[in-house]
Amino acid sequence: MQAIAIINLKGGVGKTTTTVGLAQYLAEQGKKVLVIDLDPQTNATVMLVGEEKWDELNKAGHTLNTLFRDAVNSTHTFNLNETLQKGVSGIKSVTTLDLLPSSIDLIETQEQLAKAVYTNTSTLNLYDVLYNGIQSILGAYDYVLFDCPPDLGLITRNGLHVAGSYIIPTIPNILSTWGIPQVVKHVKRYEPNIKALGVVATMVWGAGKQSNAVTKILAELEDETDAPLFNTRTKRIDVFAAAAEYEEKNTVEDKWGGAYNFFKELSAEIQTKLENAK
Repeated sequence: MQAIAIINLKGGVGKTTTTVGLAQYLAEQGKKVLVIDLDPQTNATVMLVGEEKWDELNKAGHTLNTLFRDAVNSTHTFNLNETLQKGVSGIKSVTTLDLLPSSIDLIETQEQLAKAVYTNTSTLNLYDVLYNGIQSILGAYDYVLFDCPPDLGLITRNGLHVAGSYIIPTIPNILSTWGIPQVVKHVKRYEPNIKALGVVATMVWGAGKQSNAVTKILAELEDETDAPLFNTRTKRIDVFAAAAEYEEKNTVEDKWGGAYNFFKELSAEIQTKLENAK
């Protein structure tokens, strides 16, 4: 089982898009894949099950928020079997993709978790909450992908604690790449054994001064952080935004169109990096 966190401190960099598209591609190739949506924006959840199903799950308490609320309240209401959504995505060729959904209520819950840590009111290790809640199913998957929120709070820390490696998607501009050294530094501090697979440049504009400046920025980051730059990258294409809508399709290529090769190549490069890391 390969557990990979997808993280960046900047929003709007293609983090969720990378998570979902990669998960769908891997599942179409016959891999058993679990997406764990830790972001209270719930974008990965909505992309994989649609808004109506998310609303139904949220009202029933069948999201990861219940797991973390249990840790805050010392209760035991989280039901893993009911929360785990099997065979998600709406793509007919994708049958082995499962989801643990998120909730917007994680915003408030994370505040309560942080308060419990600060005041020492919890007897639990609050960085182990996710692992303790889902460890029984992890061995059933080839890949577990974590869509992390754009911060390094307790929820993200829980994901990193389970993950064996991580990827940083970024739009190649100064604002989006600024936080990458902070991510690498803090992950090394929190989880020294986790491997940085590297930085994935998404929405790369064409040739010119901006492109040359971007290449320089990313090269400097690679030297500074020891987070290698992926060779795989994608251009800024409208299909990314269109694919965020939940709708039934026959294949992953039908879903992602011009972005399909990005996920294909990214998958192959990730596999190479993982094999080289053994």
